[in-house]
Amino acid sequence: MRQILQQLQQLHPDDLAFPALTDALIDPNGLLAVGGDLAPERLINAYTNGIFPWFSPNDPIMWWSPDPRAIIPVNALKINRTLTKVLKKGQFTVSVNRAFGSVLNYCANAPFRREGTWIVPEMIAAYIKLHKLGYAHSVEVWLDNELVGGLYGVAINGYFSGESMFYTCSNASKVALVALTKLLDDNGIAFFDCQLLNPFLQQMGAIEIPRTEFVRLKQIAINQPLPADTWRATCLAVL
Repeated sequence: MRQILQQLQQLHPDDLAFPALTDALIDPNGLLAVGGDLAPERLINAYTNGIFPWFSPNDPIMWWSPDPRAIIPVNALKINRTLTKVLKKGQFTVSVNRAFGSVLNYCANAPFRREGTWIVPEMIAAYIKLHKLGYAHSVEVWLDNELVGGLYGVAINGYFSGESMFYTCSNASKVALVALTKLLDDNGIAFFDCQLLNPFLQQMGAIEIPRTEFVRLKQIAINQPLPADTWRATCLAVL
């Protein structure tokens, strides 16, 4: 890995520019640059360009733009019979930005994440700053006033890039995805960014598209402002 990192552009704190996405490596897929910092200005610039940070403890900051890219079209979300029954039962309530810090910490310490976490302390601090600036948002799922699931990500106008999710109760993270999808769909947004495909997201309807197509869709979403109250702490409908 050290030899690979030496091939990449090294970012500096006083320069927010990123290399062209076409400079990203094929192996590992999408690795674009290394270094820099997690200042809000850099993170906003990164997401605006379809780039996200992802690195393990004790590693330098690494920046990614994979090809293909995983997205969930909002009209293609898969809700199976079991989840349909859960939604109709109405046992969960869903909110937005009511407990951002708690969702972040749950995601960082999710017991099902066997490979460890990339949500290191400096990442937590950086996304809390983004949240305070109105760019990072959480969707929370509650059962009897207890936080049992949720997700968080970064939104720039209509472009939402999901970062992570968690659950402590069966189906809770799926309910969060359903609520997010409905929120975006209600505002005329066609998709949200999953970054990388995994079996769970694929089960929920995620697909992979070429980076060029992702960039085109991302730009459309970024140019579509959302109503001012979209991300205010409130209850969300899931049906």
